[in-house]
Amino acid sequence: MAHETSLDILINLSQDKVDDAGRRLAELATQRREAQGQLDTLDTYRGDYTRRLQNTTENGVTASNYHNFRHFIATLDEAISQQNRIIAQIDTRIEAGQRQWRDEKRRLNSYETLRSRQLRQLQAREQRREQRISDEAAANLYRRLRQSY
Repeated sequence: MAHETSLDILINLSQDKVDDAGRRLAELATQRREAQGQLDTLDTYRGDYTRRLQNTTENGVTASNYHNFRHFIATLDEAISQQNRIIAQIDTRIEAGQRQWRDEKRRLNSYETLRSRQLRQLQAREQRREQRISDEAAANLYRRLRQSY
């Protein structure tokens, strides 16, 4: 197993943070879809009850029934308003989550760039070392061949 450097540990921790931020964003997206579905349902109910009220009024309606329809529609309006506030809150949390994910991803990319730079420097040092060994071996061979003549 290769020795894990402090940079490798930072990269792993950053990757975990990116993954966590991504999971939170996915959860928020699910909440947003569900909240939008509830809003759509409420809008449909309101439309249905508005049409029922209109049809009922055309055929004649008692004051009590009219009041009940209006009260129920007002209740639906309040529920729709509340659902819109919930969606706005989720949207705000999604924006914050996206910023956090981008920040974590940028940090991870920085660490990975540092690791790549370290690897290139290590490879360059290794190549220089191998070249020096090769040069020394060639020089030694040359000296031995020269001495034998």
